[in-house]
Amino acid sequence: MTAKETLKEYWGYDAFRPMQEEIITSALEGKDVLAILPTGGGKSICFQVPSLVKEGTALVITPLIALMKDQVQNLCNRGIKALTIHAGMSRHEVDLTLNNAAYGDFKFLYLSPERINTSLFRSYLEILNINYIVVDEAHCISQWGYDFRPDYLEIGKLRELVSAPVIALTATATPKVAQDIMEKLRFKEKLLLKSGFERPNLSYVVRKNTDKLGQLLSICKGVGGSGIVYIRSRKKCEETAAFLTANGQNASFYHAGLSASLRSERQSGWKSGEIRIMVCTNAFGMGIDKPDVRFVIHLDMPESPEAYFQEAGRAGRDGKASYAALVWNEADLRHLKQIETISFPSLEYIEDIYQKIHIFFQIPYDTGAGRQLRFDLNEFAAHYKQNRASVHYAIKYLEREEHLSFSEDIDINTRVRISIPRPQLYSTELPDPKMLELLEALMRNYPGIFSYAVGIDEDNLASKCSLSIPQLRVLLYKMSLEHVINYIPADHSSVIYLHHDRLHPGNISLSPSRHAQLLKNYRERVEAMMDYVSDSSECRSQKLLRYFGQEESVCCGCCDVCRSGEGVKTNTRKWLIKEVRMLCDSSDDGSYSLSELRDRFNEAIANDRRLRLTEDFAPILRGLIDSSELPMYRL
Repeated sequence: MTAKETLKEYWGYDAFRPMQEEIITSALEGKDVLAILPTGGGKSICFQVPSLVKEGTALVITPLIALMKDQVQNLCNRGIKALTIHAGMSRHEVDLTLNNAAYGDFKFLYLSPERINTSLFRSYLEILNINYIVVDEAHCISQWGYDFRPDYLEIGKLRELVSAPVIALTATATPKVAQDIMEKLRFKEKLLLKSGFERPNLSYVVRKNTDKLGQLLSICKGVGGSGIVYIRSRKKCEETAAFLTANGQNASFYHAGLSASLRSERQSGWKSGEIRIMVCTNAFGMGIDKPDVRFVIHLDMPESPEAYFQEAGRAGRDGKASYAALVWNEADLRHLKQIETISFPSLEYIEDIYQKIHIFFQIPYDTGAGRQLRFDLNEFAAHYKQNRASVHYAIKYLEREEHLSFSEDIDINTRVRISIPRPQLYSTELPDPKMLELLEALMRNYPGIFSYAVGIDEDNLASKCSLSIPQLRVLLYKMSLEHVINYIPADHSSVIYLHHDRLHPGNISLSPSRHAQLLKNYRERVEAMMDYVSDSSECRSQKLLRYFGQEESVCCGCCDVCRSGEGVKTNTRKWLIKEVRMLCDSSDDGSYSLSELRDRFNEAIANDRRLRLTEDFAPILRGLIDSSELPMYRL
């Protein structure tokens, strides 16, 4: 099938969105391509269609487990076979999945980046027929980006072993980061395809207010439909959700500290509309495709335009009028300065934390390579009387320098192994009839459960046995006491993996020049955010677009600046400068009268709501001349 036939067959669409067809065509021609599309711009289609057209299996690398599971389920619902490998899976489960990918008729294999460098995955590369290496959230590979992840650097090395072309996708990349992505992914020829980032249905609103909760409540009452409220602190998420609930709003909260089952329950409730407003940290929303979000509110100022643009962009993906509101005050500016100190601890402090991690786990010098440590950040920080956030960022820098890997808040599935041989199972007396029903469900759904501990889907198993999740867990525990099964309960923790033996003081490479450059980049992003909220003379959309390298854009007409008239005035001013220069350059003597210019512009003005030339036309033009913005032209 052709690309369009595939689109029609599996998605029911007759035509691609802007830029999708160009990206897909380039991929089918075997080119490496970096696609930058805004949130909700249909990035998945850009790799799913060419992968279906071309023989083989697409290797899709993404850091978002929720997105993996969601996309795999969506593909399966369309009759497309897909698999996923992520943190929390046992070696046997990974082996079984890779075997299916190699010898089964599967079109997509989703993989978390930390799996790329494992010996098990590498052992399958020769027999996996990979048609594309797909890199989602590609900005994570750039050390100059706002969300760098060291595991992504392994993708570049993967190209030495796999000849398939790369399709890299992201919603947020500055020109500098885009170039870095293509270099790190070792593009044969650099090809950047980028759609316009305008969101004409999305109104950007900035409000300076000391009473943030009052402003929040006002917006929630004034705008219908579902919404997201972003807050940096887990504790404040819970407090703000309680505030909204106490004031008659249907709200709940979400952050990475919740159990996997509770996060899944909250997410499902919000997607179905049972929960109207989700108050959350940035752990919520990645990969969540809910088109009818009417508003996104930030009560804490994001640290970068990249983060803000991506999070705000989750509103209005159905094309209907929506709002992205940022509420700030002077305390936010002070807080961003404080975050800088915490986010960039000194190299001496980072080296001290490196040694303390080894001391904490009693690891001597010249040992420890390959150790996997279950790590409680709060316990560690309390033990050494350190600031929790400073420890966190020190560990992240050690990860960036490839001394260790740090996986936060990993969900480890419940695992079960039936310990009684199958022939003896039915002659074993069980105190609860439900146990036999549960055993039958386990045997039907999990081949190999007699040989090794398999990860089980608690939701699915509980549903099949007409049990609640707590009832299922109690039953599994009781069966373990009867020595019928080996039961390893689900867990939720962070893990540190040591890349090498413990180094002696003074031998730890920490790249001072890189540390300084990262600090410089951070300050530039913070300054860009401060400029965004404090400048009320330029269209919000234009300011954001210019940050991402899109110089040619028009004011949106619907942000708070445009609605006040300031955005339109600024846009008119820019337009006047450009047009006057063009006209005067084309005239015989380099001059036009005001009346001639008015006649020339009237038709354009009448057809463009974003330009405004009224009786103020002459003073604006005179002002431009007086301010030397049009110094060489006579009027």
